[in-house]
Amino acid sequence: MANIDVPSQPEQPQEDRKENQMRPAQPSLKTARARFLKGVSYFSGDMEVFAKWMEKQFILLQLLDWVLRGAAQVMFVNNPLSGLVIFAGLILQNYWWALNGFVGALFATISALILQQKRGAIAAGLYGYNGILVGLLMAVFSNAGDWYWWLLLPNVFMSMMCPVVSSALASINSCWDLPVFTLPFNILVCLHMVATGHYNHHFPQVLIQPRSEFPNITWAEIDIAKLFMSVPVGIGQVYGCDNPWTGGIFIISLFISSPITCAHAVLGSAVGMASGLALAAPFRDIYFGLWGYNCVLACIAIGGMFYALTWQVHLLAITCALFCAYLGSAIANIMSRFGLPACTWPFCLSALTFLLLTTETKRIFKLPLVKVTYPEKNLRFFWKLKKAEKERMVKEEQERAVKEEIMLTEKEHLEIDLTRTEEGIAENTHSGSENETVHVNDWTPEGAQQSTEEERNNNLMKESLAEDV
Repeated sequence: MANIDVPSQPEQPQEDRKENQMRPAQPSLKTARARFLKGVSYFSGDMEVFAKWMEKQFILLQLLDWVLRGAAQVMFVNNPLSGLVIFAGLILQNYWWALNGFVGALFATISALILQQKRGAIAAGLYGYNGILVGLLMAVFSNAGDWYWWLLLPNVFMSMMCPVVSSALASINSCWDLPVFTLPFNILVCLHMVATGHYNHHFPQVLIQPRSEFPNITWAEIDIAKLFMSVPVGIGQVYGCDNPWTGGIFIISLFISSPITCAHAVLGSAVGMASGLALAAPFRDIYFGLWGYNCVLACIAIGGMFYALTWQVHLLAITCALFCAYLGSAIANIMSRFGLPACTWPFCLSALTFLLLTTETKRIFKLPLVKVTYPEKNLRFFWKLKKAEKERMVKEEQERAVKEEIMLTEKEHLEIDLTRTEEGIAENTHSGSENETVHVNDWTPEGAQQSTEEERNNNLMKESLAEDV
């Protein structure tokens, strides 16, 4: 059989073939990116999907979720996974402290349920974070040692008072749309320590005394390794922990929820450490993280949590951390006169001061308290507001342009009418002058009076048209 020659198709150029190969890859990359972000959202941020799933679960599971979120809310994080990691760090530090912290958060949440506070706030852990701090710091400042079980009694009572104090303070701070921060913890821990004191048979406290001599500061003896370790230690001291590994675990827990929060926590601790060196603080206090923990909280609060993050807000957060360090030294010196620790009073006072700041710039935008979630979501909300404002301004400019065009059109029509009226008047005047020359002998006073009235009417018409224009 004869071979049939099939006409060969022209070969595609190499560039076209490359484009055809790349076309299906682009949507697949977008799909992969969307799937990755969706997967990350299940355990990062505030774990909103998990929270909705938890609403249908057994009450004990919900209670556990609320306690874990309360543990993380100390660092402004609404994430149960971060709370679980934080409890792991507390167990690494001290089993007894971790137990007291869990009891404090648990009974503070139960008290909020009994008082029928807002279920949304309870589910977000907003009634548990002061409880965990009360439980932890009562164990830290107790001079009775670990596993002193009687300490759980005041722990439970003071923790259950946290929602009462929080609700009372919220009714005041809501007038300025401000959070209560850790003010209930400060009030209740100081109340317990003043009520008991160092010389107490049942609940003795550690002895805190003011500095009575110059600290021995020799710059040649500074330990650089301990100085760098003071950064994670400062983050750990938010929970009263001085173990750098515990502080490192807390950093991981922050990164899980919000990288912005994690970055500002590290930055705040570093600012506190540098401030301690600048103010000639004893090296032991700096190594111990006492100069860092209040700055950590202040830097997180201002740097993207209650303000939408811009580079101006970032600088404002650093400034707030510096101010907090200075204020912390002052408050620590005052409180030591009464045998009390500084707690987180410096953070509360400095953060509230900076949140009451008023400015004309739109780059420093304070979020409404009901819209505060976590920095990344706060930033998206800010961008959405800016986009809506731009659209509104464009719409207003378009409306203004339409109005101006309409006014110009009306003005042109009025000018045309005025011109036509003037031309008609001129013609009437010209015809009237001709009639006067022809009939000059027929002139009478009545005719002169009539022409005068016509001129007056014409003048009035001109004036009215000019006013309209």
